Amino acid sequence: MSKQIVQTDKAPAPIGPYNQAIRANGFLFVSGQVAIIPETGALETGTIQAETHQVMKNIQAILEEAKLDFSHIVKTTIFLSDMNLFASVNEIYGSYFTGAYPARETVAVKGLPKGVNVEISVTAVG
Repeated sequence: MSKQIVQTDKAPAPIGPYNQAIRANGFLFVSGQVAIIPETGALETGTIQAETHQVMKNIQAILEEAKLDFSHIVKTTIFLSDMNLFASVNEIYGSYFTGAYPARETVAVKGLPKGVNVEISVTAVG
């Protein structure tokens, strides 16, 4: 099995003992991303829409570093602080795809890192 670390300064540095992404056997496993702004390290704390856009931009930066895009994503997991945020997050999330949506689950959890409202992880092929 080949295993390659994928890392970019255009996405937030890991806040623990993990990597932004790992490429293995044709898959790219992207760690859960939160709304940290890579240039400043600050959290996007505006609206849930702004928070979700920042999460998706962070994912996009990691995909681009791996020479992939959103069309390569086959599976996502969305963690929400409150299921009442589902519709707003879903609208922003969906705008990053063009038709061939990946498989997905969305769950509400008791807490997320740094007190954020949304965290998204993805698996891509390519």
